[in-house]
Amino acid sequence: MRGAVLDIVSNGCSTGRVRWQNQNPAADDGALPGLERAGFVRSVQTPDFEGVTFHEVLCKSALNKVPQRSAVPFEWTINPMRGCSHACRYCFARPTHEYLDLDAGRDFDTQIVVKTNVAAVLRQELRRRSWQRDPVALGTNTDPYQRAEGRYRLMPGIIAALTDAETPFSILTKGTLLRRDLPLLVESARVVPVSLAVSIATVDEELHRAVEPGTPGPRARLELVRTLAEAGFDVNVMVAPVIPYLTDDVDHLDRLLGAIAASGGARATVLPMHLRGSTRGWFLQWLAEDHPALLRRYRQLYGRGAYVTPEYSAWLRQRVDPLLARYRLDRHRDLPARGRAAGPSEPDGDVQAIRSDPQLALFG
Repeated sequence: MRGAVLDIVSNGCSTGRVRWQNQNPAADDGALPGLERAGFVRSVQTPDFEGVTFHEVLCKSALNKVPQRSAVPFEWTINPMRGCSHACRYCFARPTHEYLDLDAGRDFDTQIVVKTNVAAVLRQELRRRSWQRDPVALGTNTDPYQRAEGRYRLMPGIIAALTDAETPFSILTKGTLLRRDLPLLVESARVVPVSLAVSIATVDEELHRAVEPGTPGPRARLELVRTLAEAGFDVNVMVAPVIPYLTDDVDHLDRLLGAIAASGGARATVLPMHLRGSTRGWFLQWLAEDHPALLRRYRQLYGRGAYVTPEYSAWLRQRVDPLLARYRLDRHRDLPARGRAAGPSEPDGDVQAIRSDPQLALFG
């Protein structure tokens, strides 16, 4: 990270240290390239998050407008953070860190940009006369319930602001920390449509540790689905991504979809993995180390692009559809409504995903 380091001081507790930086006078909204654009950035490291640095910024805006040409059931997104300690090898949002002059690999996993004033700014934006109470989606770029949320507690303020403004919203997450805010979400759902979705890519514990090392395990996420369903939400589960030749066999898909149904999931959306931009190199580096025999097949499947061949997509759909029907996870529901979440947007890279894969817009 660029900028002159002015001092090293205590961050108010005995477990951390703070690096203060004074750069440009204008506040950074998290969408401008380079953290050096920030008017004030505080970088925090604590033993509770070993190897992770939090870069606290004051954002100018909380709501991100989705281009009208994007065929999605919502017009706005909120991303409280950038970067994600979930460290998913396949994450499509990785290239967005390059806008900050950080790399899409290790930096994305360990350099987390936190918009500490996001809830207050959101309240101001929702008070505008021009606000039409359009649906808002969270979890479209990086996970709002990654571990950092336990430290910063941004989501309760966001949920309260949206509810008070009678604005429908959706959340997509892999984070079981969402359970902390379940009472708030239940109360919100009495006022506005609230949609919740959980992402689960695999039930293979060993593969999970390899490709999603910072996330709660599949059993914990299945239990989250159960908890949300018992609270009255129709939970959509994103079986995303399906990783070719590793999670696309019938036995694995059957076990996963069966577990989702048994946990009370209302619907499942199944999507093959795409490898856009620098995510491709980051994932293929892991593949070369752990599954070198698959490299040739991946080059054939993806060619030089980000997406699997149409033939593979059709083959996967033929394999998945009977399983979805067997477990009654193919039920259609209108959006938004209590229990379903929406999908990507924002110039960070989400909009590109929507354009290329309209199913991402369902996220519920």
